[in-house]
Amino acid sequence: MRVQEIMSKEIVTVALDDTLYVVREIFENLKFHHLLVVEHGRLFGILSDRDLLKALSPTLESSAETHADRATLNKRVHQHMTRNPITLRENAPVYEAIRLFNTEPITCIPIVDETGRPVGIISWRDILKMLENMIIKNRCKKNLGCKENKITGNPVLGRDENRGR
Repeated sequence: MRVQEIMSKEIVTVALDDTLYVVREIFENLKFHHLLVVEHGRLFGILSDRDLLKALSPTLESSAETHADRATLNKRVHQHMTRNPITLRENAPVYEAIRLFNTEPITCIPIVDETGRPVGIISWRDILKMLENMIIKNRCKKNLGCKENKITGNPVLGRDENRGR
């Protein structure tokens, strides 16, 4: 299986000089944990929601907020991003992503084309979803308690005896 089959093609990008105010707005309004930092279409870095939390003052928007706390929102993405992130190409095997997650301190991998332009992103959650689907398909082939989702038509596992529900 190839990375392109399970990666998220929906990516959100920011520029090197965007402010942390812009980044905070994106994270608050979208359900993403990583933003790809792009300049002239090429990937330069990655900024996570954790990077943002580390960069902002803990007293921001509290009764103890000062002018200096508010100024942290004016910091630039390039000051807090991870530069030169580990990447994979679309045609990389999924096991290469798994190897990277197991050997590197990362939670996502940007997927780039041959020119370095981001085309997707893969996270450890994408790997877990893939494994879940593989287990379901395997159980269905063996007729071990799988049924069809009435809405999507996709196979799902029946009641899990191990969860006690």
